[in-house]
Amino acid sequence: MGEVALPLAFGLGIASFASPCVVPLIPVYLANIAGLSILSDNPPTRRHILISTLLFVGGFGLVFILMGTVLQAIFGAIPMSVKQQIAGGLLMLFGVLLFASTKIPRLNFQSRLNMGRVKGTGYIRSATLGSVFAIGWTPCIGPIIGGVLAMAAYGGDVLAAIAPLTAYSLGLGVPFVIMGVLLGTPRGTQAMKFLTQHAHVATIVGSATLVIIGVLIFTGTV
Repeated sequence: MGEVALPLAFGLGIASFASPCVVPLIPVYLANIAGLSILSDNPPTRRHILISTLLFVGGFGLVFILMGTVLQAIFGAIPMSVKQQIAGGLLMLFGVLLFASTKIPRLNFQSRLNMGRVKGTGYIRSATLGSVFAIGWTPCIGPIIGGVLAMAAYGGDVLAAIAPLTAYSLGLGVPFVIMGVLLGTPRGTQAMKFLTQHAHVATIVGSATLVIIGVLIFTGTV
């Protein structure tokens, strides 16, 4: 499983970024990351936006990694054969739920936290906002993050759980960084349009991937 876990988790992170419930709000989050001055005559520098976006990514990455390590600490003592059945079954279930969300809008939801209540200023606020993103959007990307958490709990120890969650956070975070760099440019606008038009494709690919890996883990193939 180790040889496929990291690239798989990274790809699922990208699928989360491109999901229908995250894509429409990317500009909102990036504007909050950059600060209100992005709309003024003196917008922040690209360096400021880049650092703020990296801290935002670090904020939600830390939350996801903590979730994975806690689950591994709780279920780590379970025999590997049992964890194999549980992890495989959950991955298949999450894959089905993710596909169902493309047909049943009510399954495609999120808890939209009031970003105006996020405390702190500047870079501190960016990191805090990343944590808020992780908490508020977990219901929306739940099947995908749930699948990655299942892979993390399937590992041998707590340290083994960190790697797939880190890869997932990077898969979700790298596109955020790229879009942050392109914020306010024609290329950024084109990229947003493309993502919006193809969001459901990413969800379908992600759901199929979860089911396939779930079957492979459940049967002991990987």
